[in-house]
Amino acid sequence: MDVLVSQSEYNTAADIVRIRKSTKSHVSTALKVLEEQGYITKKTSSNNKKRVELFLEDSANEIVKEGLTVQNQFAYDMLQGLTEEEIKVCRKVFEKICRNAEECIQKKG
Repeated sequence: MDVLVSQSEYNTAADIVRIRKSTKSHVSTALKVLEEQGYITKKTSSNNKKRVELFLEDSANEIVKEGLTVQNQFAYDMLQGLTEEEIKVCRKVFEKICRNAEECIQKKG
């Protein structure tokens, strides 16, 4: 699964769809599996009865930790041989590409 939630302000299926640029159906299916496996729980917000918040269970901690380790190792591997200045340039360009992509998505709905 590439859909994980955390104890943060981004803790609804709609947040995951928006941030991860995934389809509603994919997120719904993934969350159902995660809930069935005991990695997340869903709770109705006390402030808004239409808002269902997602919470990680302790059983997900090891998987999250492993996922972060893999992501960090991948980033490290991809930046091998680059100078600090080159890494800064890459990050700056990538941030611009992400902003452009976000604008395109918002324009096209």
